[in-house]
Amino acid sequence: MLGWRGQPLGGGVGRTMATVNLRALTSWVGIARLLAVVLSCLTFSLVASTGHFGGPYGTWCMFTWCFCFAVTLLVLLLELLELYPLLPLSWDDFTSAFSMLAALMVFTSSLVFPITFIRSPCSSSQCARQAVATTSSCFCFLAYALEVSLTRAKPGDISSFLSTVPGLLKVFEAYVACLIFSLLEYEKESGLMWCVAVYSICFIFTLLIIIFTIGRCLTYIPCSLEKVLVGYNFLALLMYLTAMVLWPLYSFRGRSRPDPCGTDCWWNKDLGVTFLTILNLIAYLVDLVYSTRMVFFRAPP
Repeated sequence: MLGWRGQPLGGGVGRTMATVNLRALTSWVGIARLLAVVLSCLTFSLVASTGHFGGPYGTWCMFTWCFCFAVTLLVLLLELLELYPLLPLSWDDFTSAFSMLAALMVFTSSLVFPITFIRSPCSSSQCARQAVATTSSCFCFLAYALEVSLTRAKPGDISSFLSTVPGLLKVFEAYVACLIFSLLEYEKESGLMWCVAVYSICFIFTLLIIIFTIGRCLTYIPCSLEKVLVGYNFLALLMYLTAMVLWPLYSFRGRSRPDPCGTDCWWNKDLGVTFLTILNLIAYLVDLVYSTRMVFFRAPP
């Protein structure tokens, strides 16, 4: 049986206490999560009803909506029943990182799905369902973006690192690196191989920071973690700066754009990698600025 908040179940001594926290559903964060669950479910249901989501892009979009639906529903249940303190992780860091990741994944799917599957003129019932699914996916992105905004740490609060601006940027940087990996097609030239090494090294270290933060392992590092992060952001910024120069230089040197050049054209992929490299360079720059302000220019208590 299930009891209300703070009320014992079964009345027996030593039995497990279970509570129901209705604020998990009625708070603004809970409402944003409920909207995300409903909208993601509506989106993948509409797309599944069309039977037209094959190929790598369609599979990615369906995985995104189903994954975000399942994890958000699990988060809601764990907070509703107040079972999350039993998990060996930092719950606030986990939920902040997931909401940021979900927002990025759904945003990407909201762009990729209509570009890949909706054709003009859109007059059939199948196309209408795809259009409604795209709209629902866009609203789902807004729901996750609202959750990120509501759970973001206030200025000066570093109790939950992944809810701060540098922490959210870490999730963004890792996700952009994953997009870069999905587009990589390169020849074995020294400049391009260096760029791949930059993407890989920065992704691995950023991912380790996220995992160690969620797993509460950073406290065991015997050094000033904040200053280490500032140093890492500076090195990552320099490495991405070299990649921003070398990738387009070696990728497009002496090679003209094919005609025709479709979705899987190497030119479009290399151009996408160039754009994402610049995007991650900007992210590391902003990360460095915020991290430096938090460490060296912290307001006195």
